[in-house]
Amino acid sequence: MEFNSRSVSILLVDDDEINNFISIKLIKKALTNTEIMACLNGKYAIDQLVEIQKADPEKLPDYILLDINMPIMNGWEFLDEFKRLNVDPAGKCKIYIISSSVFSNDINKARSYPLVKDFISKPLNVEKIVELFKVEDPA
Repeated sequence: MEFNSRSVSILLVDDDEINNFISIKLIKKALTNTEIMACLNGKYAIDQLVEIQKADPEKLPDYILLDINMPIMNGWEFLDEFKRLNVDPAGKCKIYIISSSVFSNDINKARSYPLVKDFISKPLNVEKIVELFKVEDPA
């Protein structure tokens, strides 16, 4: 598929290292030409994005997969800070909430943020990734 031929950059923001490891493996299975950076909390992710924005805004990730419940800075605080700092004025980053939360108030809150494209329930699997990135299943 044409989409899969270009490099896609993804920022994974999740405090669960095992989940990150699995997500990275699954994404790389679905998308062969992918750069993935993982941050274990929202504060570190914001710091990284601000540095990228200052150095070269073109290098901001295409996608941000954001967990809600994290220490230091949770997903909601990340979204507020992302908007407050105007990290992505060109709107390059597509932000998806990836959460194990099944609470409708979390899902509705996620959808109330204009920055958030959608809410995706954990765990990720190849089918969800293929749908998310609109690529053909490699299997």
